[in-house]
Amino acid sequence: MAQQTSDAPNRLERRKARTRAALVHAAQTFIAAGKFNAPILELTQAADVGMGSFYNHFDSREQLFDAAVEDALERHGALLDELTQNLDDPAHVFAQSFRLTGRLHRRSPELSRVLLTNGLALATSDKGLAPRARRDIEDGVHTGRFSVGDPELAMVIVAGAALCLGQLLHNQPERDDAEATDQVTEDLLRMLGLPGDQAHEICRRPLPDLNA
Repeated sequence: MAQQTSDAPNRLERRKARTRAALVHAAQTFIAAGKFNAPILELTQAADVGMGSFYNHFDSREQLFDAAVEDALERHGALLDELTQNLDDPAHVFAQSFRLTGRLHRRSPELSRVLLTNGLALATSDKGLAPRARRDIEDGVHTGRFSVGDPELAMVIVAGAALCLGQLLHNQPERDDAEATDQVTEDLLRMLGLPGDQAHEICRRPLPDLNA
């Protein structure tokens, strides 16, 4: 009996987590489609949950959409951490994160559109690519790999390049995303002060398999 009693709250928490996740995913789908004024009823129907369940988790559509963007940023950041965890060189870490992010626009188009639709959040958030790029730039300066007078201004350029590249890849589906991303990454490394031959070599290194 005691075991059954202790299991009940766990089942309830898991059910609540699934409901919240379904709402967040539905919101991401709507954001990616540009449907920012969708009624809450339409969102709950897409998530296959009741209207009452919505208000158990969120006070408004805007709060749900904020949570959806934050979730996308957290997923993006967690993926970058996982795929760069064994690298020591900040220039390599920066390049690998940017190259992987560029390739995600085609491989995860919904996630990409959520991030691009909220460009300011992508550029200034403490989650996702921005804080990791800022960390890698500062580490690169500290170790002598980068020569940057103002890391914050460098981040403005990096964030702008990331956003514009993503939009370009959506607008030009015929363009080779890997080639374009690697060229932009190489240009950014040069801008950060890395010698051209090193920047070129780093951007030709093999990447982890995103499909895995």
